[in-house]
Amino acid sequence: MVKTVSVVVFIGIVIIALLNNLQSFSEFIQYVLLLGITHNILALALGFLVAKGFKLSVKNTKTISIETGIQNSGIGLLLIFTFFNGLGGMALMAAFWGVWHIVSGLLLAYFWSAKSVLKTQQS
Repeated sequence: MVKTVSVVVFIGIVIIALLNNLQSFSEFIQYVLLLGITHNILALALGFLVAKGFKLSVKNTKTISIETGIQNSGIGLLLIFTFFNGLGGMALMAAFWGVWHIVSGLLLAYFWSAKSVLKTQQS
């Protein structure tokens, strides 16, 4: 129940941010995509490499990678609306960032789980 409500609230915040900033969205979407996706890939990779550098288990390495790559953009949107009057570029970036983190995290989790299933089947 709480999970469903939090997802609905997050989606509502993203929609409000997008609707309030449609002009900024259409004008700067190429930069938002480039910066958001690049930042996320670097964060995921850095979390993975640092965990590997500390010789952590595979499970912990994956966990740290996901935790490093997935940030809380919902709180970012609330801060932007509260303290920065919903400044267009900031809200747009945080809204995209939140959606992209969900997508990239799910894709990475799916990749790792599919890889684990294949490894188990081959054994």
